[in-house]
Amino acid sequence: MNSRPTPFDELDRKILTALMANARTSFAEIGAAVGLSATAVKRRVDRLRETGVITGFTATVKPSALGWATEAYVEVYCEGAAPPRRLAEVVRNHPEITAAMTVTGGADALLHVRARDVDHFEEVLERIRTEPFIRKTISVMVLSHLLPESPEAGANQPAPPETGPDAADVR
Repeated sequence: MNSRPTPFDELDRKILTALMANARTSFAEIGAAVGLSATAVKRRVDRLRETGVITGFTATVKPSALGWATEAYVEVYCEGAAPPRRLAEVVRNHPEITAAMTVTGGADALLHVRARDVDHFEEVLERIRTEPFIRKTISVMVLSHLLPESPEAGANQPAPPETGPDAADVR
């Protein structure tokens, strides 16, 4: 099976740049900016979707609007070699984990966690630590985003579900 990357040209790059800046930009607006008709832009976007270059469209939401006031990155250290597939199963069980990846260096994985507050974050961290193969975690709380327009500063997932003894309280 050949896994060569799908070739695309400078016009495709300009179209992708426009869509990444604002996925709601019309084909006509993009066409005017890159020198193509709306129909030609649509054909290129369709091809980029079919070939897997464009994987989807999403909305970026201010995390605090969803009730996420606390954000942290958690380094996860495992006993032995935990396979990435097993780590993926674990992180899917925690809706507060908005991104997770295996990494090089001392840690085995890096988790991006959003929570309502520090108490909720601590509860999430304790749930993560109950996994039998997790040896330790190191957390770093986010104070502010230096690039507020970056995807990491926004959210594209629903707010984590209410958990804990006060979950039914109206705040």
